[in-house]
Formats: sequence, structure tokens, C-alpha cells
Amino acid sequence: MNLQDIKQRFEIIGNSPLLNIALETAVKVAATDITVLINGESGVGKEAFSKIIHALSNRKHGPFIAVNCGAIPEGTIDSELFGHEKGSFTGAHDTRKGYFETVSGGTIFLDEIGELPLETQARLLRILESGEFIKVGSSKVQKTDVRIVAATNKDLMELSYKGRFREDLYYRLSTVPIKVPSLRDRKEDIHILFRKFSADFAEKYRSKPVTLEGDALQILQHYSWPGNIRQLKNIAEQLSVLDEDKIVNGPELTRVLPAEKPGLPMLIGSHAPEQQFSERDIFYKVLYDLRKDLSDLKSIVFDLMQGNQGNSNNEGAKNFSNNFVREEMNSNTNNNNFVNIPTPVNTSSNNPQIIDITEAQAEPESLSLEDKEIELIRKSLKKHNGKRKKAAQELGISERTLYRKIKQYDLE
Repeated sequence: MNLQDIKQRFEIIGNSPLLNIALETAVKVAATDITVLINGESGVGKEAFSKIIHALSNRKHGPFIAVNCGAIPEGTIDSELFGHEKGSFTGAHDTRKGYFETVSGGTIFLDEIGELPLETQARLLRILESGEFIKVGSSKVQKTDVRIVAATNKDLMELSYKGRFREDLYYRLSTVPIKVPSLRDRKEDIHILFRKFSADFAEKYRSKPVTLEGDALQILQHYSWPGNIRQLKNIAEQLSVLDEDKIVNGPELTRVLPAEKPGLPMLIGSHAPEQQFSERDIFYKVLYDLRKDLSDLKSIVFDLMQGNQGNSNNEGAKNFSNNFVREEMNSNTNNNNFVNIPTPVNTSSNNPQIIDITEAQAEPESLSLEDKEIELIRKSLKKHNGKRKKAAQELGISERTLYRKIKQYDLE
């Protein structure tokens, strides 16, 4: 069975290279009994891959069950997975079989496996190593023949560093990892998926399918889609129900899309791209760095002014330093935060005048986040001669977000 046949059979839509790689891996591993770990964001369709693996395996005639580990309370998850004996805890009125007993001979899909309690992880590790488990409240060892396919939207190795996930279990689960790409990494598939969902909902609600105008299509493809395919499907259904003429333009699409998180300038030198910073944290860091740079410049100027007055090289360095400081101060006059520094004074006398930069401040520096944002946008646009795309890239925000902020602050 080729890849196209598999897509048709399991209703997988798209031709993204990343999607094809994930599907090819799932097909290759399906015929074995190897444990598989599916990684991907929420809403990308990880459960569909588990069904593909089961349907193409030698266990396809056996049972299949999907368990959301994050939806089961911690106090009952051991009972759900491994079963319990009568009277083993309050409310255990009868003996109950767990999923690992009832699904023996088949496949169990453990979604959100990163949510498993550590005690349950130890029980699961024993099943992976020996196929043995013990019911809650029992001392009898039982055997099971279950293939485990796990899925997570978290970094399990990072959780293991924090002591929240067993490292030995991680290595047992990730014998073959499959990475399901997010929707923003499959931009070429977004419109195809939207058309498929629109056609399905047109049939369901007996209406015309929704079509997108050019500007709406651009917005659709450049939106971040944090909810991935699930979110795209919801938007298609919403438009199918609410839009009367079924022809959607950019403003109409924007009204139904949830607001994206505001883009922020990227911290240079950061080696932790997944770390989240608030907008206030970013601007406070910018302000702190500016103040530190200003303090360093003041120290340099002061030291140069106190140096050897007869040294011509030193005199040139002083002039350069003062000119540099003056240029830096002048660049900030749009916000009225600084005034110009006077031309360097003659320092050839025995009592040279020392410029105190602190006295050059006309008023306290503004700490307004909005002022700093406007200043950064203006500088970036000026640097790139008004080219919004390059300015947006330097600021670490989308071109659409930059356009909205230019309108908001009337910076055209």
C-alpha cells in the first residue's frame, strides 16, 4: 500500500514533506511490535497516527483503545489501567479489569503520557519490560500482551530533568519516535484542509461551501494556528454557519480568528527559544540594558577627561567618545528623553571641563512600554528604509502584527 492509498483510507489530507515523513515512519514501524512515541502539539492528529499503526499491524484484529492520561484523576488512574480487587479501596465494590487486561492481544494508545503520576510510570515500565502487572489491592502477578503507542505534546526529557518523568521509561517508550508537524509548519496544506472542511460542512448544513478571497487566504496561511487542525476545522464550521454569502474576505476572517499573542523583539543570544517572556519582561530588559550602556559611556567619558591631557591620541579618543555619546543621545530625541550634549570643550588647559552626562538629561527617562515599542518600531523602519518585512523580522514579530501596530500608533 503506497502513501497516497494510506492517506485516502485514513482521511489524511496534505502533501507536506514533514507530514509524509511522519506517515512513512508510522507505516514502517506498524508491522513490528516496537513501542512508539508520537510527539506533536495539541490538535495535530496524533491519535490518527496511532490508529494507522494498529490497523497496519499484526494486531489489527485485536482490540484498540485510546486512553487520555490527563483526563483520569490521579487517585483512580491505576485502577483504570491495571484494574482492582474488590474492597481494595473505598468504593471498590467489585473486582474490575483494567485496560491492560481487557486489551491483551491488541494496542493501547496512551495520550498525554507526560501527565502520568510517577507511581503509575513505574507500573507501566514493568509492563514494557516484562509484560507483567499487578491489580490494585492484589498480590498476584498477571501477564498481558499489549502493544503500547504513546503520545505527548511535552518534552519528556525535560520533564525527566525536573524529576516529573522517569528517564528509563522515556527511553523504553521512544524506541521509535514520530514527530507530527504543526499546522504552521504545513502552510502548503492549510488551504487544502480548509476547502475539505468547508465542503464537509456545506453538505452537513445544506449550504454552499465557503470560499476565501485573496487577502483572506493570505491571513489564513500566515496565522499561527495554536490549536492546529482542530482549530482550523472549528473556524471553517463557524464561517459555514455565520457567513451569509459564503465568500469571505480578510476583515471577515480576522473577526472570527482569535487574536494572536503579540509579537515581541527577540532576545539576542538566547539559547532557550521555548522559554516564555511577557511583554513587560522584554521591555524592562531593554530599559535595563540601555541604562547600563549609558552608565558605561559616562564612565568612559569621565576616564578619558581625567587622562593625560597632552597625549594627542588620548585627545582624539576623547573627541570620538564624546561624538559617539552625542550621536547616541540625539537618536533618542524623538521621545524627548535626552537633550543634545554640547560640543566637546577644550581640554588642553590645566583645569579641563568635565562633561557630566547626568546633567544633560532634561527629564527622567520614560518607562512607558508603549513609548518604547513605538521607538523600537521607528528605529527598525528607519534602518530598513521603510521595508516592513525586514523590520518585522528584526523585531521578531509577524508582518501583519507590525502593520497593525503602525496603524495603531499612526506611524505612517
